[in-house]
Amino acid sequence: MHNRHPTAQVVYYEEHLFLVDCGEGTQMQMTRYKIKRNRIKYIFISHLHGDHCFGLPGLLTSYGLNGRIEDLWIFSPPLLKEIIELQLKAAETVLPYALHFVTIEKEGILVDEKKITVSCFAVNHRVTCWGFLFKEKHKPFKLIPEKLQQYAIPSSFYQRLKMGEDYINKEGKHIKNEWVTQSVDTQQSYAFCGDTAYNETVAEKCKAASLLYHEATYLDDQKEKAASRTHSTAREAATIAAKAGVDKLLIGHFSSRYETLDDFLTEAQSVFSNTDLAIEGATYIIHK
Repeated sequence: MHNRHPTAQVVYYEEHLFLVDCGEGTQMQMTRYKIKRNRIKYIFISHLHGDHCFGLPGLLTSYGLNGRIEDLWIFSPPLLKEIIELQLKAAETVLPYALHFVTIEKEGILVDEKKITVSCFAVNHRVTCWGFLFKEKHKPFKLIPEKLQQYAIPSSFYQRLKMGEDYINKEGKHIKNEWVTQSVDTQQSYAFCGDTAYNETVAEKCKAASLLYHEATYLDDQKEKAASRTHSTAREAATIAAKAGVDKLLIGHFSSRYETLDDFLTEAQSVFSNTDLAIEGATYIIHK
């Protein structure tokens, strides 16, 4: 694989660590890059091809051997629960922590934490496959003190203003939120679009994302092969990024037939200039 391992990504957001896919060698890579794996509470498996989930049994077993007691949630297409439970049964393994399998059956929100949500959307692959969108929740508005005094808004209503509500005073006058507050940073988001053929509906699902990861298995001279195997080319990934209006694009999942990756970057940047290669061990900071 020219020193390229199968798919696995760790998404950081404040105290949260999320694992997206778990190909072979994931736990070894976690050790290599000093990932605090015990902080992972949620694992998202896009589909059940081996290069995206064969590392999971070993990771789950190692969690048990290392004394994990915190609950763990796994979101995936059908059958993963049966596969993992059969492997654990065959090995007579009893995990010391609760393992919760959640079968993804439709698009929508999977995880709703205080400051972030994780939702899923369908992509077009040979088997059932999902993309994931990590989206920061709306940050409280900042109050403008002089405006609060001008409109005589009571302090008991300040928290509601921070959350975006308008105020109606005793005389029935409507004080719009935007008159007395100012927005903080724009919400940040990360869209993971794993194995998929070129699919323009994905652009709508990833619209205006801060960062989009999109597979680019082949170069565009192999466009027909990519389509027949329900994969995308670098140019197609960049086209989705342009249509979605994202801030930045990461491309990955390169075929092992390619020893070097320079042509992928050149091809994608010809369509969407703010493109980078997804390189093992690299950290990409999201700015909006």
